Amino acid sequence: MKLILLGAPGAGKGTQATRISDKYNLPHISTGDILRKNIKEGTKLGVQAKSFIDAGQLVPDEVVINIVNDRLQQADCNNGYILDGFPRTVAQAEALDKVAKIDAVINIAVDASLIVNRITGRRMCACGESYHISMGIGDTCPKCGAKLYQRDDDKEETVKARMQVYDTQTAPLIDYYTAKNLVIDVDGGKPLNEVFEQISKVIDDYNKK
Repeated sequence: MKLILLGAPGAGKGTQATRISDKYNLPHISTGDILRKNIKEGTKLGVQAKSFIDAGQLVPDEVVINIVNDRLQQADCNNGYILDGFPRTVAQAEALDKVAKIDAVINIAVDASLIVNRITGRRMCACGESYHISMGIGDTCPKCGAKLYQRDDDKEETVKARMQVYDTQTAPLIDYYTAKNLVIDVDGGKPLNEVFEQISKVIDDYNKK
């Protein structure tokens, strides 16, 4: 199954994509992860992308499209995949149409105020773990003891800029895919397990066809 997860930043796309990948053995393709890897390694792409991400803006379409096209050619994508963070614009969606036939688009809908709380409260660790301040864990990682940090793109002013970008550039994707009868809405404001149950039902129903 070739699946796209849509939703504003902080809607829980990454968390749900990981669960879907584990349950259904589908590769989780996150453009955010790919870009962050390049930023960490200081590649030319990483330096270029960081300037946009830190400002709460989208990385240019042509850069992201090339990354995704290369990834979809790999053997593990032959039986399907989950796209998380791509497409983000109608132009990207049109480019994707040329190389893939998407089976469903799951839109994780969450109230904007809840999203701001989720993102600004997020804390990261160099070991790869992530937490939320509501967990009451302090400023060190329970797993490795390292100091936790807040990503630049998780700060409140950047989050608001990201939400604005989403509203103007990414939200139209819902209309784009609705016209193709591919969009299925799930309530992303519910607990994680309930959101995953909604998504699992969509995939199970598809697999029964």
